[in-house]
Amino acid sequence: MSAIPVCPQCAMENTYPDGSNYVCADCGHEWPVTAAAASDDSSDDVVKDSNGNVLSDGDAVVLIKDLKVKGSSITLKMGTKVKSIRLVGGDHEVDCKMDAGNFMLKACYLRKA
Repeated sequence: MSAIPVCPQCAMENTYPDGSNYVCADCGHEWPVTAAAASDDSSDDVVKDSNGNVLSDGDAVVLIKDLKVKGSSITLKMGTKVKSIRLVGGDHEVDCKMDAGNFMLKACYLRKA
């Protein structure tokens, strides 16, 4: 894993150091190296939705695509609103309760409502 952080503006990984700043080659955003080191500690436990909004416990989210549930014939439909999510560690960051049951979802398939 690279020690160079992702761009705080567009979240792309195509960044490089330039003197005392980091520069994003995709959007052109520049930020100081010292600010990136200070914010790097807290960025590990931040969960973001598909639009880049920060999620927290108790938020309401909406599914952005149909999701097939493994080992079942259930399909979670796009546009379904899920209330009061809970953030957990691991690959599937969001724990939620829906009419069809309890599910662990990836935040990349959700958007904040």
